[in-house]
Amino acid sequence: MAVAAAARRQPLYPSTIDMTKRGLVIGGGIGGIQAALDMADAGYEVTIVERRSSIGGNMARMDKIFPTLDCSACILSPKMAEVGSHPRITLYTWSEIEDVSGFVGNFEVTIRKKARYVDTTKCTGCGECTYRCPIKTPDEFNLNLGRRRAIYIPFPQAVPYKPVIDKDYCTYLLRGKCGLCQKICPAGAIDYQQEDELIQEKFGAIVAATGYSLVDWTMYGEYGYGKYKDVISSLQYERILSASGPTGGHILRPSDNKPPKVVAIIACVGSRDEARGRPYCSSVCCMYTAKYTMLTKEHIPDSKVFVFYMDIRATGKMYEEFVRRAQEQYGAIYVRGRVSKMFSRNGRIVLQGADTLLGDPVELEADLVVLAVGMTSATGAIDLAKKLNISHDAYGFFTESHPKLRPVESSTPGIFIAGVCQGPKDIPLTVAQASSAASKVMGLFSMDKLETSPQVALVDARRCVGCFRCLQVCPFKAIEEETLRDGSRVARVNPALCQGCGLCAATCLPAVISLKGFTDDQLLAEVESLCYAK
Repeated sequence: MAVAAAARRQPLYPSTIDMTKRGLVIGGGIGGIQAALDMADAGYEVTIVERRSSIGGNMARMDKIFPTLDCSACILSPKMAEVGSHPRITLYTWSEIEDVSGFVGNFEVTIRKKARYVDTTKCTGCGECTYRCPIKTPDEFNLNLGRRRAIYIPFPQAVPYKPVIDKDYCTYLLRGKCGLCQKICPAGAIDYQQEDELIQEKFGAIVAATGYSLVDWTMYGEYGYGKYKDVISSLQYERILSASGPTGGHILRPSDNKPPKVVAIIACVGSRDEARGRPYCSSVCCMYTAKYTMLTKEHIPDSKVFVFYMDIRATGKMYEEFVRRAQEQYGAIYVRGRVSKMFSRNGRIVLQGADTLLGDPVELEADLVVLAVGMTSATGAIDLAKKLNISHDAYGFFTESHPKLRPVESSTPGIFIAGVCQGPKDIPLTVAQASSAASKVMGLFSMDKLETSPQVALVDARRCVGCFRCLQVCPFKAIEEETLRDGSRVARVNPALCQGCGLCAATCLPAVISLKGFTDDQLLAEVESLCYAK
């Protein structure tokens, strides 16, 4: 069979294409920041697109980082400032990806730069407008625990340190009244006529680092969220602990602003829950739960902290020691079991359940309940995956090309993934994966021209009937429509995108598509040699 196929082989020659040596990073969290800095420091131009008004991601919301309990802002802020001032990094905040076309080395990306209603070239960041605005709205950066102005800067270390006007609450944009911020702005930076802007740029490679969102904890009604003010999520507790948070770093109950004496933490809310379609482990909940026990004791020394858990997964460096320190040095009481019932009694929250380790029923009166909520994919991740033409799993996390050998490469050449957008992980793993993705981009940019694989599909345009079934099945969008001189429309294969999977050849009813190296003549010769072998 091999000899019969080899007798009909034709020489295959790779082709070369020019490349744009500019990188695009989608997402301005710690993963996107690290990837952008690595590429920029290597000498390449980089553009960061961040949908919020400042870079920093969820790490900017955190108070301290396990297992060293370092200040999160102290670690993140210098990197944010470096991104903001780096000569090779272009930063588009309050922006989103509108469309992506092209192929590796030559991506054409349309970026929607949303209207901030503030001219960032004029704004000096004095903050006068944010102090004087009379309209207050729920603060999404603080998970609605506090309130902010209709014109605002999300947090003190924001980059860029420029305000944005929330068009859903600004009375001037809604009803043509007020306009106070425009009147008092000393730089004349307020522009109510500003509109969304579409920017088209070319890039050679793309790194997706879109981060994560929390599982919708409101679906867990058995834990009393929304019913009791003193039941909060983990990120809300993170903001309470932070000095820049709504309580100035003091642990206070939302119901009466008093310090709690008994704090209960319920682990695995939204993780390892097959009943609600989240069977995976979120990887970090056990660790930040231990962190909360320590920080609570540091803020309120006479408090008691109880943790209801299924089991503990602490597999990182110094992680097991960190959890043990929470119990032995800080006195955290770990109860193995799930909470089955919660209700209010005398202004406190009663938790009932069972200690599965001892087999005893448990009832606890707590002043504050923290739900250790698991991770899910970022809002809009699936829509972005469609625009990038990359795969994702059932939970919206981007899928790598190979889980072991190509962990940062997507199914589409030239597009890489980094951080929690690929799956739950902690900050060290996110940073490591971001640097890995950046190194892949730098390896790609180190070549003067890209060499395409010669084993691609080929369409016989003379016999193509233009049914375009091949276009529908191609997973890499390598099939394009082409109009001939006589006006007929036929299929054409873009060799830069084609990965030689053969789906189009198998789908083509007129059999006008062949795969180089595996033509019909070669395959039939193999079969004939097998059938007629003596």
